[in-house]
Amino acid sequence: MSIADSIEKRAQQFVERYAAVREQLGRVIVGHDDIIHGVLTCMFVGGHCLLEGVPGLGKTLLVRTLAQTLNLDFSRIQFTPDLMPADILGTNMVVETPDGKRVFEFQKGPIFTQILLADEINRATPKTQSAMLETMQEGSVSVAGHVFKLEQPFFVLATQNPIEQEGTYPLPEAQLDRFMFKLVVGYSNHAELSEIVHRTTGGVHVEPAKVMDGEEIRGWQQLVREVILAQHVQEYLVRLVLATHPDGEYSIDATNKYLRWGSSPRGAQTLALAAKVRALLSGRYNVSFEDVRRVYLPSLRHRVILNFEALAEGIDTDQVLLEILEKIPEKVQGQ
Repeated sequence: MSIADSIEKRAQQFVERYAAVREQLGRVIVGHDDIIHGVLTCMFVGGHCLLEGVPGLGKTLLVRTLAQTLNLDFSRIQFTPDLMPADILGTNMVVETPDGKRVFEFQKGPIFTQILLADEINRATPKTQSAMLETMQEGSVSVAGHVFKLEQPFFVLATQNPIEQEGTYPLPEAQLDRFMFKLVVGYSNHAELSEIVHRTTGGVHVEPAKVMDGEEIRGWQQLVREVILAQHVQEYLVRLVLATHPDGEYSIDATNKYLRWGSSPRGAQTLALAAKVRALLSGRYNVSFEDVRRVYLPSLRHRVILNFEALAEGIDTDQVLLEILEKIPEKVQGQ
């Protein structure tokens, strides 16, 4: 078998296994196709995902169902204002040994899992939110001079309510930047809402089957990184990120007028990896311009900060980013 045939076969296997996970999610979750795709993209890349939407739209149910579909350890933390870092990470406790001595022993917290549902993450104080920074970036926990590695793969899937701000603490930019995607969960349409009512009030309970384990997920994560990102597509991707920097080389009028800060290099890394997943799902082993555009909003909407003028005029980040997509050309003269 040639290298090209081997690559094509692996790509086809990825599409089939992706569809198997998607099918099990669809047995419980109605609609929200873009949201499900975004969550699965984060999983196959190895990134974390922030789900934002009003209560009752199925954000928590989606994460729970994903955990049931994957043969991975799952923990849920309900974030509240009185939650402390030790409640998440764990703490040293005094225990008595068989010979009667008392020693400190580390009791692991719920962060020691593989899929972590951080429910209503913006209800915890900044001190508690900061406890998540190391785990999300390094995949480890440092306590009392000891570093504990988390089992891989490890995903944080966090939810937050955008409308109820009383008693909440906005996530710091450093933590937002550690989320690969920010997905905005919208309302269901007529057909979807009708199906939700039919499924949930008819006394039928559906349990999704487990179709994938951690070893397989790690294998697909490696395959994603092998997808080719051609130089001319990478240059386009980089220009799209640089266009978010006010007064930068590639900034447009909307950037200079409405943005205070642009995307970090993590934004470019996210664009590249997420576009590679899109390419595989389209049956290709190389990234196209369209793949990059499809993942631009969820990759960068939480990485740019609006200025006062944008807030005063009711402009949101998606509007600015869409204008950047429209005005930044795929190729520049000389390429």
